[in-house]
Amino acid sequence: MFSASVNNHRTATPQYDAMLLWIVLVLLALGLVMVYSASIATAEASRFTGYRAEYYLMRHGFFILVGVIVGIAAFQISMEEWQKLAPYLFAFGVLLLALVLIPGIGREVNGSRRWLSLLGINLQPSELMKLFAVLYAAQYAVRKGIIKEKLVSVFMPMLAVMALVGSLLLMEPDMGALVVICTIAMCTLFLGGFSLKIFIGLAIGLPMLFAAMIFSSPYRMQRVIGFMDPWADPFGKGYQLSHALIAFGRGEWFGVGLGGSVQKLFYLPEAHTDFLLAVIAEELGFAGVLVLILLFAGLISRAFAIGRQAAFLDRQYAALVALGLGVWLGAQAFVNIGVNMGVLPTKGLTLPFLSFGGSSIVVSCIAAALLLRIDWENRRLMRGQSI
Repeated sequence: MFSASVNNHRTATPQYDAMLLWIVLVLLALGLVMVYSASIATAEASRFTGYRAEYYLMRHGFFILVGVIVGIAAFQISMEEWQKLAPYLFAFGVLLLALVLIPGIGREVNGSRRWLSLLGINLQPSELMKLFAVLYAAQYAVRKGIIKEKLVSVFMPMLAVMALVGSLLLMEPDMGALVVICTIAMCTLFLGGFSLKIFIGLAIGLPMLFAAMIFSSPYRMQRVIGFMDPWADPFGKGYQLSHALIAFGRGEWFGVGLGGSVQKLFYLPEAHTDFLLAVIAEELGFAGVLVLILLFAGLISRAFAIGRQAAFLDRQYAALVALGLGVWLGAQAFVNIGVNMGVLPTKGLTLPFLSFGGSSIVVSCIAAALLLRIDWENRRLMRGQSI
């Protein structure tokens, strides 16, 4: 009788993390609604879209569908296989970053060369590189774990690889992606148990390096100056941020209502991509922004809980991937929210699962699928089943 009750309990235990799945679905649904709301005026007025109000809605919906399909496919691959593929995927990502810089292959938009045109769809390799960086850094940490105290044997090879990736990203330029990828690599190595001295050195050295990059580039300096006082030049370098702040101010507690944003009417550039949160703040108010932040907090919390559970089961690679995905999604959401609120300088980073952009949506869905896969494998191992 006792054996039967144990078996019934095992059968009744959920096979997947329902909370994580619902958080992702809610974020995707909210993003679909808000991208449509933020892009209606732009789509209706653009010859590029054929003057169709639903243009961005249809494309965003298509990207979500592709992301779900690719995510389901990614879920079928075991973490053991992902671990084997990690170095090759990372090398493939570096190749794509190099191809972007070749004239005639890479596509330039607003002065940045970040896209590859494939059958009418723009692929952004830097988005893929974030995922590949998580997989590779986790694999590297596991592989180098036995010599993790040795600076030359462990840290220098990773530094060389990150320097290569950083150089390619700076030539696009894509400073935002570089910051996120460096954060992923640094945190994954630290969580993998590497020397605290190395982590402290990176924590001090990287901000100094980024500061040097800013001071050496007039373009980046203009962004920082515009961030520090957007009202000093509201029609120039402070234009985007000033209108984002106006959107937040108009939203107050509960917003002006869905579809009621004024800033999306050709005032706020990139309203459906990088500055989607400003439209959310204007239309749904503080309440809407708070709900969104809580959803991301729940997502990151689940990622770290799944990672801790994998570590408890002695699945080091799976644990580091889950933690790395949590760091990546959390860092990118934090930067995007901070930029929209004027807390951080303007960066070209999307809001994961929400902002318009096929590469971002698809890669975010793959990240969610990997978290669900790690959790699924954890649950099967806890039941004594094979994976």
